[in-house]
Amino acid sequence: MAFKLKSPYIIDNTHIHYQNDDPNVLGRANDCGSINVNIKVKGTKMEDTVISHEKVHLDQMKRGDLSYDGQYIYWKGKRYKRGVKDGSKSYPWEKEAYKKEKK
Repeated sequence: MAFKLKSPYIIDNTHIHYQNDDPNVLGRANDCGSINVNIKVKGTKMEDTVISHEKVHLDQMKRGDLSYDGQYIYWKGKRYKRGVKDGSKSYPWEKEAYKKEKK
């Protein structure tokens, strides 16, 4: 018996995956070019904001300004230790994303 796998939601050629995540994490930009969105924001007013914010991070990665691994975030050659405040507005990659996201 054949079955069809559900494909992710796609916006502007970007694959959007909805999943359960840490309650404090609304979205994640992946270095493969996709975005993970916390299922709790799906269908809410925040959904577009989260997706547009993470798309800025994808653009930063494409430019070569932003990358990450399990321990560090790298921004324009500088290394930052990963931790609970990765999404803090004080980080330069986040300042750009908050500035450009759709409200």
